Amino acid sequence: MIRKILSLVLAAVFLTGCAAPQNTVSKKRYQASFLTLFDTVTSIVGYAQSEEEFEKITDEIHDQLETYHQLFDIYNEYEGVNNIKTINDQAGIAPVEVNPILIEFLQDCKEYYEVTGGVVNVAMGSVLSIWHETRNDGMNDPENAKLPDETTLKEAAKHCSFDTVMVDEENSTIYLEDPQQKLDVGAIAKGWATQKVCENAPSGLLVSVGGNVCATGPKPEKNSAWVVGIQDPKGGADDYLHTVYVNQESVVTSGDYQRYYTVDGKQYHHIIDPETLYPASKWKSVSIVCTDSGLGDALSTALFLLDREEGQKLLDNYEAQAVWVDLDGKTYYSPGFKDLIRT
Repeated sequence: MIRKILSLVLAAVFLTGCAAPQNTVSKKRYQASFLTLFDTVTSIVGYAQSEEEFEKITDEIHDQLETYHQLFDIYNEYEGVNNIKTINDQAGIAPVEVNPILIEFLQDCKEYYEVTGGVVNVAMGSVLSIWHETRNDGMNDPENAKLPDETTLKEAAKHCSFDTVMVDEENSTIYLEDPQQKLDVGAIAKGWATQKVCENAPSGLLVSVGGNVCATGPKPEKNSAWVVGIQDPKGGADDYLHTVYVNQESVVTSGDYQRYYTVDGKQYHHIIDPETLYPASKWKSVSIVCTDSGLGDALSTALFLLDREEGQKLLDNYEAQAVWVDLDGKTYYSPGFKDLIRT
């Protein structure tokens, strides 16, 4: 495990809201970071009486996240674990007995699929895998970068129905009836896992898994709110569109600037519109603030793919807030978002 424990430090996404008052002198601020889960950086910030106490907390969070990382992996096998890759490998062959976590997860994925009208669809793996392979090839060999074959994409799109994903809660099995179907849970997995570990974590932590940020309660500094930065899609990694206050909420962003490659001078990002089978082109970024990080992941993806009016209807259903940035850099806000803004 690659880990670094530091007292009184801040991750790039975590911003200080005020100086620590004198009555918190018995506790120090610590940060833990590890690089081995979900192919990204996980950071945890909180307060503890000692480094040993804080490390015990972060060890527990790491171990829980590692379980989710292995279960949601679509590329690798783990001894004694039936994961998403196992389910994909058994498509059209046999049901796979799985950890109940995967049953709960896919039931939530089905709800997100239904409430978003199918735009958030973890059953789109057959299409997403084509883009993933083509994007990797283009990044490894930029001079020969190309787009996926359109006929191949359209054929793969015939195998993306959630109706062929059979979730049997009683027998704890998952079966893909379509032998050419694949699950790809990348749009939801990190946020969902972050939410679950935060529900079991002590109050007063700020957890970020690859930018999926979740607060487990206010800071122990007179119950003061955490301050989280939302990256400006037009700037660099340290440029913020806004900073917002959170106490027990999550902040999640989907954007066209995070994972992309270039073909003939044009950038193609990783968020694929199920209607066009190409990267969505309505927004540069969408950031969500809500009480559930898994829901935040689903909403940020959905709103990135939808018109603002359609997206607002989804937000209203879940009492969530959002800020949109369009392709020209203009910002739009849901009615309650500005109440959360610090800067």
